[in-house]
Amino acid sequence: MAGSPRDLYEVLGVARDADAKAIQRAYRKLARTYHPDLNKHPEAEERFKAIAEAYDVLSDPDTRRRYDAFGPDFRQAPDGVDPETWSRARRSGGRPGAGRGGAAPGFEEVRFGDFAGDIDIDEVLGGIFGSRGHRGWGTIRGADQETELEISVDEAYAGGRRALTVNGPGGPRTLQVAIPAGVTDGQRIRLAGQGGRGSGGGPSGDLYLVVRIAPHPTFRIEGRDVVVDAPLTPWEAALGTTVAVDTPGGEAKVKVPAGTSSGRRLRLRGRGLPNPRGKPGDLYAEAKVMVPKKPSDEERQLFEQLAAVSTFDPRRRR
Repeated sequence: MAGSPRDLYEVLGVARDADAKAIQRAYRKLARTYHPDLNKHPEAEERFKAIAEAYDVLSDPDTRRRYDAFGPDFRQAPDGVDPETWSRARRSGGRPGAGRGGAAPGFEEVRFGDFAGDIDIDEVLGGIFGSRGHRGWGTIRGADQETELEISVDEAYAGGRRALTVNGPGGPRTLQVAIPAGVTDGQRIRLAGQGGRGSGGGPSGDLYLVVRIAPHPTFRIEGRDVVVDAPLTPWEAALGTTVAVDTPGGEAKVKVPAGTSSGRRLRLRGRGLPNPRGKPGDLYAEAKVMVPKKPSDEERQLFEQLAAVSTFDPRRRR
């Protein structure tokens, strides 16, 4: 997407002073609208990823404070830098008078994440490291890095550990990653000090793992909610029953009301993905009315009897 990154509050459609509950409500509503399993529009998946990222940032109080202070630069801004100083440097790109053929005297070209240009090092870093002159201005923190981490639904539900190999300036290295229970698709796991190397003795940046939950043959993940099919016979759907369904935490019983049609979702509160910072997700058993592919003679006769006496017409407008 071209242009400046979209404001995360705009993505969720909430005010900047929205509380945690309002942010969660907005996320749930948007996730049900744009989740790729429910919305087949070509742009739905990208929209859902943006929604998940916005929720991941704004639902964490510490990350939200950094975003409010630095905006899109909140992952690149070094710890301890003054937000206003950083903002001025971003707007100006350095002092006026820098020549087109290179940096003006007293300037060096540096990069923090996606930010590169002629920058007044004393202005941006002086408050952290102290002024060291034009060429000896001290230590620089390494750049933050990002990579994807694919996990299973079971790992998202219960957590776990994973060996991850990443490439760096010194060659490949293997990290032991702790996956927290309740992590969601698109969420970032921060590995402090595992990013790019610093210079001049500066600390390394952080490595952010973007979680991707792999497709599962039984479960569909919508934010923290889990959806599972609940196959029903026509008589179970018509008369009501109780059926067993699988959940990431084990088998559960679902009460099916009489008159349930395919597509109806039956909710089990709190049986979705856990939430370390609040309310867990829910589990939705989605009714799927099934008929026998090859009914026996007796079954066929009973269906014919039902067809003869029933006045029900699912195509009639109500």
